[in-house]
This record gives sequence, structure tokens and C-alpha cells, in this order.
Amino acid sequence: MAQNPPSPGHPGRQLAVLALAFVVLYGLALFSGTSGMSWLERLEPRLGLDLVGGTRVTFLAVTEDGSSPAADQLEQARQIIESRVNALGVEEAEVVSEGDNLIVISVAGEGEDALRSVGQPAELRFRKVLYTTSGAGTVMPNPTPSPSASPGASGSPGPTPSPDASAEATPGPSASGSPAAGASPTAAATPPASPVPSASPGPEPSPGGEVATDEELRQQVIDIVGQEALDAALRLTGPANLSADPELERTLEPFSRLTGEQVAILPAKVQFNVPTISCAQLNARPPGSVRDTEQIVVACDSAGVIKYLLDAATVLGPDIDNAKEVFNPQTNSWSVSLNFNGEGQRKWTALTREAVTTHEGAPLDQSQLGDDNLYGGTRPIQCDQFTAVGDDRHCLVAVVLDNTVVSAPEPTQVLSRQSEITGNFTAADARTLATQLRYGALPLTFQQQESQTVTATLGTEYLRAGLIAAGIGMALVMLYSFFYYRLLGIVIIGSLVISSLLIYAALVVLGRSMGFTLTLAGISGFIVAVGVAADSFVIYFERVKDEVREGRTPRSAVARGWVRARRTIISANAVTVLAALVLWLLSAGQVRGFAFALGLATVLDLLVVFTFRHPIMTLLARTRAFLSPTVSGLGRALELERAAAGAREPRTREA
Repeated sequence: MAQNPPSPGHPGRQLAVLALAFVVLYGLALFSGTSGMSWLERLEPRLGLDLVGGTRVTFLAVTEDGSSPAADQLEQARQIIESRVNALGVEEAEVVSEGDNLIVISVAGEGEDALRSVGQPAELRFRKVLYTTSGAGTVMPNPTPSPSASPGASGSPGPTPSPDASAEATPGPSASGSPAAGASPTAAATPPASPVPSASPGPEPSPGGEVATDEELRQQVIDIVGQEALDAALRLTGPANLSADPELERTLEPFSRLTGEQVAILPAKVQFNVPTISCAQLNARPPGSVRDTEQIVVACDSAGVIKYLLDAATVLGPDIDNAKEVFNPQTNSWSVSLNFNGEGQRKWTALTREAVTTHEGAPLDQSQLGDDNLYGGTRPIQCDQFTAVGDDRHCLVAVVLDNTVVSAPEPTQVLSRQSEITGNFTAADARTLATQLRYGALPLTFQQQESQTVTATLGTEYLRAGLIAAGIGMALVMLYSFFYYRLLGIVIIGSLVISSLLIYAALVVLGRSMGFTLTLAGISGFIVAVGVAADSFVIYFERVKDEVREGRTPRSAVARGWVRARRTIISANAVTVLAALVLWLLSAGQVRGFAFALGLATVLDLLVVFTFRHPIMTLLARTRAFLSPTVSGLGRALELERAAAGAREPRTREA
């Protein structure tokens, strides 16, 4: 029983799908994320370091004793930095370790600002706020900023503090207020002082590349401020009111000339109580200056407005299970959503419970506040016991990233597993912070050593040579196609052109949305994909010829040849895509770029096969030209079929 010929399908619908793909891709390329771009810039793909040059940044790993770090720590830091760089949208960045204490990052374009953040330790600490004062370098008459917040639907601690003196809390079971509200800064801001050991993150490289020891830094401080000023600072019982004591102002003025490394060597009480030590100096301290989780520390907000005295840390970065950036359309602001793990949830709940537990204020009894409590590392009594009589308010909880207070809200209820860090974040800031927290803190402290521009002269020459070679290869393919397949050569050239246009639009969109960077390796992947596309042509056209030789008409042969070739084409392309996927998963750097380009081009070739090549062949099979051996490209197959048909016709007459 003869089988019915397969349906030729609906070529119009298939071509409409292809047109829709063009509209979507080029619509995204021209109108998505293109604010401020010219029309030409909107169609420019993102090029790699070897094509357009870029930036190379070197980070020096610093240990506490000045020795070289362990090899496994350096490799772990390199992997974390590479993950951060890729997560920031910088694909195919080169992150390599050099020697026993250097990590070098190379990215295309002007990427120094983006790379500066990836070398930060990203050590997250949640600390209860004990006191606040001005961080501008002088003491305000009433340095009592009063941030407040409510958790919101997701349990968010709330927004960052503002320097306003009377910010009100958002609706919720909290009472707004500020640390030491209504108290004078000298009487109720900090407990009495006494000489204590200084805390330093360890030796730091000097501008000349040498490492200054703690003892050398202490001597530098004495040389700059003098022993008399240092003793006066140690005697302070709270932030000094310089406007009321001009003599003390002259004594403490030299502290304003200290560098960040020199300020870091001072005790926390001096950093907090000396008004001439500004937030600019505190924020310039080396990474890791407030790393000790058992010590009370001093930190500032990123704006340099508020100086915080912070309790020992109870919730740390490793207690976070996941972090991601979130946009709140109601407030038109970005935040970072946090999910704590099991142990972290327990710690976070305990910290917020302690912060929201209200107590009636009592008169400050200085005799209760020994140095061991406030500066020796043990937990002090609760912050709201230092406020004025009758003041009933919650403690602030500071979110400290490295040396900076990112946010210091006043929780209004006990929070559990999910919370948010809110602040004056841009989308890039929120993404950077979420990336740093998601991939964990660096096991080492890094100091940026140098940044230099890399030229693309060699890559440009290679690109020019590669494009010439690709042009010659394409010309030979076109000549061979027209010589061997005649009319069918138009289908081949049309398919390659359409594939190229789709690939180009995909490069522009992917470069803008996920940071895919086109390098010489990627271009090689696209050129190899041309060979894969050529294989599918050969498979399909030869199947059509086989059907014609078996006595079928060209129209029927096109439909039957497609059914027979379709499975083979899908299988061959699937193997290529799987190979590219495995290579992408197991490799790094430019090899991943090659694999990604190969896989992308192969997938788009499959799209063109189904939405252009087959429907165009179906339409051509209905034309007179397709029946001509000279024009169609079926050539010898049609001649043999006609000869066989002529031989069968006389036998039919004889019968």
C-alpha cells in the first residue's frame, strides 16, 4: 500500500516565526538598556581585551605577620575574585595569581572602578550600636542622629540612618530616638578612658612597597601628634566638645593629619572620642581594621557623616545562606535581600530580640562602666541603659561591611530568617554587595598595587588576519555552492546571511544584558559553527537528491528528504551543543568564550534550518526553475530520473 507523501507544512508560518525572532532580537538591541546611546552605539557588541584593550589591576595579598600567604588561601581568593568579576557582568576576564602574593585581573575596557570592589574582603558583621557622634572632624553641639526603621513585609531592618536629629520611625511598634538622646556628648556618650592595647589589622604596605609594623606605626603617631596629645586623647570620657575648650582643640588638632593606617593603630576609644579624627580617615583605614568580632570597634557610614561605636559582632557573613539585589518599586530604591542559614537565623533572631527589648532609662552610673566592659572585648550592658531618664527606645543594629557601616536601622520587632539591607543603593551598588556576600569573604586582605591600560595592537592584527581568512573561506563556500548546487546555492547563502544577522543581534543583546564579551576565541567558535551549518546543508540536499533518484518529483522529494534529513540534522547539532556545553562548564576564560560562541551559533543555525531553509525549499519546489537540472542544482539526479522514466514508458506501451 503506497504511503501518502508527507505534508510540506506551512512555510508562511515558519517564515513568520523567523521574522518575529528578528523583530525581538533587534528590538532588544536597539531599545533595551540603550539610554543615552547613539544608534551606532546600540549595535556595537561588547569586545574583549584582545580586541579593544582594557585594564589590568594588581592586588597584593597582605598577612598579619607580613609573610606570604598559604598557596591554598591565595587560590581560594583567586576563585572568589573570579566569581565576583563574572557575576558583575565582566565575562572572559583573566584572573590569575602571580608569584606567591599577587592576583592580577585583566578586563576589557575601562574597568578599574568595577574591579576595585572585587578586591575588598567583603566581611559582613552585624553589630549593636552603642553610641554615635559626628564624623565630620568636629563635634556638633548635639551629635544625636536618629535613624529609625521598620521591618516591612519581608522583615527588613529598614533604611540607613540619616544625620537628621529628629527622624521619626515608620509605623510600627517602635519609638524613634537616637543614642544618647537629650544627653550631652561628654557626659553620656562613652565611659571613662584608660590606656588599652591598640588593635591593628596587621602590617600594611607603604607607598614604597615596604611593610610598616605596628610598632613603626605607633612611633609615627607619636611623632605626628606628640605624647601630650595622645595622653589627652586617652583621658577623654566621651567625644570632646572642642567649641567649649579651644586649648583642647589645639592639642587634638594633630590627629587630623594622621593617615588611615596610623588611625587604625589607635584604640577604639581614641578613634571615637577625638573629634579631629574624621570619618574620612576612618574610612581610609586598611581593609580588615574592624575584623575582630570580639572587640568593640569604631566605624562610619559611607557618606562620612556619622561615627559609630559598635558592640562585638554576633552575626557574621558566613551565617548568610544567600543574598540578591531587589528593587522596591514603592520606594523606588534598591536593597539586598538576605537569607540566613540555620545557625545564622538563631543568631539574627537573638540579636534583634536584644535590640528591641525596651528598658526604662536610668541615670548613668560611670562606676558601672569599667574599661574591661567597653574596650576589652566582653559584651557591655545594653545600649538603651545609657540614655536619659525615661527614654524608652530600641538599640540600633549596624550592618558593617569591611570598615564601613552600610546601614544602621532600629528594628521594631524580632526578625527571623529573611531580612534586607537597605540604603542609598544604586542598582550597581546593590548588585556588587549581593555578589560579595553571595560568594563569601576573601580569606586574605588585599591592597591594590597598580592599575594599567592594556593595548589591543596584537589582537587587532590577529582579528584583521582572521577576518581576511574568514572572508576568503566564505567566498570559496559561495563559489562552491553556486557551482555544485546552482539555485540551491542561493538558499545556502541566504541561510548563512540570516544566521550571521541573528548571531550579531544576539551578541549585542547578550553583551548588554549578561556581559558576554566577544574575543578572538569567540570569533573562532563562530567560524567553526559555519562548518556545522554546512554539514546540515549537505545532509538535506543529498537526501533530496536521493529521493529524486528513486523516482519522486522534486516537490515530493523536498518533503520526503526533509523528513529523512531532519532527525540527522537535529542529532548532529545536538552533539555539537552538548560538546560546547561540557567545554563551557569545565573550562575558564577564553576557552569558555569559544564554547559559548559555538553553542550559540549552533542553536541559531537550528532555528534557521526550521524557519528558513526548509520553508524556502518548499516554496522553490513549486517553481518551474526547480524542475530544470541546469538551474535547480539537482542536476544529475533529475537527468537520471528522467532517463529512468523514459525507459519505463516504452515497457508500459509494450505491455
